[in-house]
Amino acid sequence: MKPAAFAYYRPDSVEQALALLAEHGGDAKPLAGGQSLIPTMNFRLAQPAALVDLNGLDALAHITEAADGGLLIGAMTRQRAVERSALVAARAPLLAEALPFVAHPQIRNRGTIGGSLAHADPAAELPAVMVASGAMVHMRGEAGERRMAAADFFTGLFATALEPAELVTAIELPPPAPRSGWAFREVARRHGDYALVGVAAMVRLDEAGRCAEARVVLLSVGDGPQQVPAAVAALEGRIPDAATIAAAAAAAQAGVDPPGDIHASAAYRRRLAGVLTGRALEQAAKRAAGRT
Repeated sequence: MKPAAFAYYRPDSVEQALALLAEHGGDAKPLAGGQSLIPTMNFRLAQPAALVDLNGLDALAHITEAADGGLLIGAMTRQRAVERSALVAARAPLLAEALPFVAHPQIRNRGTIGGSLAHADPAAELPAVMVASGAMVHMRGEAGERRMAAADFFTGLFATALEPAELVTAIELPPPAPRSGWAFREVARRHGDYALVGVAAMVRLDEAGRCAEARVVLLSVGDGPQQVPAAVAALEGRIPDAATIAAAAAAAQAGVDPPGDIHASAAYRRRLAGVLTGRALEQAAKRAAGRT
């Protein structure tokens, strides 16, 4: 199939892009990498009257070291560029570890960091990684700029806190804390397919080797990235030994209510949530113990 007819605009600045989105209202869609939008338009599941192409906005394509040692990644930065960045590997290792699981290289060559977050697919890796990383999402509309924690940005199935005529402009990632470790795990039918279940985990140890902070965020088990407070509660304040990690994994398994479909039953996804959480936490704890 082919998309329905639409008007096409390629602005030269963020200001011009925002003005076009405001002018056309809900009839316009911003075009970033297009790896999700174009297929849905071809199937006529989406029929915007206007496309505002952001690919001329070079100011939104960058990987910049922040003053605190963290990173600022422009929303139009290609996923493949982030995947290959030595700076990202050093300052945002969880993101670097997860990116090879995102679809295929051909997709990552065009797909953008900001586009993936704005699309908010519940089976996508990057939303879960940003929540687990404690990232901040930078947005801009005609009224000005604002920042929001990634944990608050995702509001439901393919839904975010973006206002009409507002764009994601950058993602801010904090620097990795001392004695912190990370891990990403997922299971898919084939590498590059949507994950049946995935997990992004972060563990920070205190000087006595106890878990001072943890984040466990699952994907493909609900309407968006799913934090699991019960798994975190099983970890914090304790030595992350085999028994503690097993308790956290059991809490993760019990704490989700995933959907079933033709690819996997709800029971299978729930079981995967526990197994992958255990594996990710074990790896994250080992890395945390080895970093001072």
